[in-house]
Amino acid sequence: MARTRSTRASKRGGWRDRHGRGMRSSVAGPYLPPLHTRIDVFDMTVASAAGYLRELWPEELAHTRFEVASVPGEASGDAVARWSVFPSQQRIVLYRLPIERMARLHRDDEAHRRMAIESCVFRAVAELLGKDPWDLAPDRFRHF
Repeated sequence: MARTRSTRASKRGGWRDRHGRGMRSSVAGPYLPPLHTRIDVFDMTVASAAGYLRELWPEELAHTRFEVASVPGEASGDAVARWSVFPSQQRIVLYRLPIERMARLHRDDEAHRRMAIESCVFRAVAELLGKDPWDLAPDRFRHF
């Protein structure tokens, strides 16, 4: 038997879905703060560390691009790359998963995870500039 469309108007309004529940709200809702994922936190940490270093080294890092990728594209021997530096292109690529998963933190909290990410940014910039990471911001680590 072939089905035919009913010509009657639906009792449900156009604003409801097919089960009659209505439109769903967002996960966070209107009264909750937006959710921050690990990817967002990683991106914000890289951006803040890169901004800090750009303030300290404005001429050297003026045209440097900081990029974030999930994993390196190709394996280079036994070691897993945490970042790649391309001096000719003035580009630094940080790999999120190796940095997050291979960090050996003595305390697994937000501050120590952030410091591990920042240390990778500092080491990548030091590799680009040909300097020691401790020489990039000597006043920042004076209290250690």
